Amino acid sequence: MELAIHNWMRAEPIETTIERIACLGYQKLEISGEPEKYDTQKISKLIKDHGLGCWGSVTLMMEERNLLAADEEQRAMSIQYVKDVVKMVKELNGTMVSVVPGTVGKLVPDGRPDEEWEWAVTSMKEIYDYAETQEILIGIEPINRFETYFINRGDQALALAKEVGPNCGVCLDVFHMNIEEDNIYDAILRAKGRINGIHVADNNRMAPGMGKLNWPKIMDTVKEAGFNGAISVEFCAPVDRTPANQYINSIDEKPDGLSAEQKKFIEDHGSTSVSEEFYTELTRRSAEKLLPFINE
Repeated sequence: MELAIHNWMRAEPIETTIERIACLGYQKLEISGEPEKYDTQKISKLIKDHGLGCWGSVTLMMEERNLLAADEEQRAMSIQYVKDVVKMVKELNGTMVSVVPGTVGKLVPDGRPDEEWEWAVTSMKEIYDYAETQEILIGIEPINRFETYFINRGDQALALAKEVGPNCGVCLDVFHMNIEEDNIYDAILRAKGRINGIHVADNNRMAPGMGKLNWPKIMDTVKEAGFNGAISVEFCAPVDRTPANQYINSIDEKPDGLSAEQKKFIEDHGSTSVSEEFYTELTRRSAEKLLPFINE
């Protein structure tokens, strides 16, 4: 296994992110699903120059992006967006794309359960067929009920993946599993053979080790399930604007380069833009907690 990290959690130049993670022992980057933002030739060179690789990307299902929308044109636009993310990962010599089928923050369905399932399967099949031509893996990611009403548990993601195709898998996120699964470890083992990605944060969505999750047992279970890819760190520090905040200067009051869409996405995840100092600390703590398990 290798250690990766996302870069969507803080608005900053990707050069800053890459320099930071290269110094802290990370091997891979899971790049934000913003293909229009990145020159893949420049990013490829930048990553390589720092001794890193691209593991993959995560779809940012914001605004009108929804693979199970009732509107056919909206679904088509959303499908094309995910295909563009797949293309970006291919150009970066990455491995996988994690896909959240529905809009993050949308909690009201567009249709009946059978209708939405059909829309989701049809949309995912078109994405999957394209990803197969690019030799990029797809991992359907369950997220918690407060962020979507569709695909909250590993078994649900597995059911969808099995309808999509033999190489379609799941991307399990330990933070979301802590909310939705009755047993995190059993859920990981049930996905054996279909795990294409693992995202990690502690139960409070801080860096691994800053909450109550049992990381030795989680990592042992991931290995038992046969996953040998990159473990991707995806903390999203909760906002504390009260005097009880134990992390002084953790909030970036004037973030640089934070678009309205990015701001909404981060806020939908219960956070805001954090300071570079605090972000670096969370990145460091994550590596210190996880690398011993990865390197053993």
